[in-house]
Amino acid sequence: MTENFRKALQEVPLRVIQGGMGIGVSSWKLARAVALAGGIGVVSGAAIHLVIARRLQLGDPGGHLKRAFDAFPFTDVAQQVYAKYFIPYGKKKDKPFQNPEMFSLNPSQELNKLVVVANFVEVFLAKEGHSGLIGINYLEKIQIFHIYSLFGAMLAGVDFVTVGAGIPTQFPSIMEKLAKGEAVEYRLDVIGAVTGEFSMRFAPREFFSGQTVPELFQPAFLPIISSNVLANMMAKKLMGQINAFVIEGPTAGGHNAPPRDKNARNEQGEPVYGLKDVVNLAKIRALGVPFIQAGGYGHPEKYEEARQAGAAAIQAGSIFQFSEDSSLAPYLRSIAKAAAFRGTLNIRTSGVSPTGYPFKVALLTGTLSDPIVYSTRKRICDLGLLRELYKKPDGSVGYHCSAEPVEAYVRKGGKAEDCIGKTCLCNCLLANIDLAQHRANGFVEPPLITCGDDVSFAAPPLMRWREDTYRAADALEYIFGKKG
Repeated sequence: MTENFRKALQEVPLRVIQGGMGIGVSSWKLARAVALAGGIGVVSGAAIHLVIARRLQLGDPGGHLKRAFDAFPFTDVAQQVYAKYFIPYGKKKDKPFQNPEMFSLNPSQELNKLVVVANFVEVFLAKEGHSGLIGINYLEKIQIFHIYSLFGAMLAGVDFVTVGAGIPTQFPSIMEKLAKGEAVEYRLDVIGAVTGEFSMRFAPREFFSGQTVPELFQPAFLPIISSNVLANMMAKKLMGQINAFVIEGPTAGGHNAPPRDKNARNEQGEPVYGLKDVVNLAKIRALGVPFIQAGGYGHPEKYEEARQAGAAAIQAGSIFQFSEDSSLAPYLRSIAKAAAFRGTLNIRTSGVSPTGYPFKVALLTGTLSDPIVYSTRKRICDLGLLRELYKKPDGSVGYHCSAEPVEAYVRKGGKAEDCIGKTCLCNCLLANIDLAQHRANGFVEPPLITCGDDVSFAAPPLMRWREDTYRAADALEYIFGKKG
């Protein structure tokens, strides 16, 4: 797989990699459409087990999931997961989704099976029917899933893995061992604990009860970085194990790295990025590692700029998020795209994320960016993807999230001021893809759109009026300078 990826990056013209956006926005349908059109597709691995569980509860429209479940190499495991969540013809619209248990240091086998199968299913469907490359994107911040997620994606033959929101130095060795079917451990960051004190363990042969575990290809590894300091550190620590750096600037959607000057703010309270935050490409080239440029590169002139700078590829996200092939809810896509076309879509670099990283938010009425909507939502943490792990006085591990009820967070040792403005990204990002939770009191979880700063692609020649639509293939033609 790594050799296939290396060859792909050497192809001319410069390759375009579609970003792994949100929870489920970069679905198998989008990644497959991009690959079929000559790009490189990426599925989002964040919370994919929740996405698959909820799709099954909607009745598996089109039967696509069943096709992928049937292809899973361990039939009994796939059947157990499918039977647990599948509802023929789908649940009633106003009924809540059944949530899997929240992850912990001691997850049940049932949950582990769901995570493994879900990652397999999404990659399998993205790779189906073509020979293009498909990657998967993870957040290092959500460490507790990694070993199960990676194995599922590797079973489906994922070509590469991109990882952001942290320093993912454990990935190469973990993937190497998983490819051989060996047992692995992933060290967890736990507040108040020493490095390596707590970890997750996964032994494929034990997990599948002694069944033959196939030898797998090791995917290419693409860490997402935003500074020369991080690039230098990772290049030295993982010499020869990094296939390319994804250099993501602060204009990219989703989570951004914080600026070097953490006290610099503008009038809106947004972090201000300066010269110290600009990556020196000459120093990156000196490391001898290919690089991919991301953050505002979804334009023909930026594509050419990246080519002149010696990039191996560019990565683009927002332009694909607004395409008809993405899984962003159609009504949200239409509203945001029309606002972008009119030049009225305001993007704010906010502090809403419980991770502590800056997070891009599109300011749209009716979403959680609207103060009225935000004030009417009761704080609840029932999915727990972004919970922080901390060591309790008795030596055990506790879990808290600054987006949970304030009194609960404080009771667990957190500070009330850390909760101000924090949003449950788990629930709102699922709402973005028409998988919103319906509460018993009739409340429906609202969405919150993230987007890159630059949406100027929403104009001629790609769009000719505000209600115009386009496909992933059209976005690629635009980036290549062929649409006009």
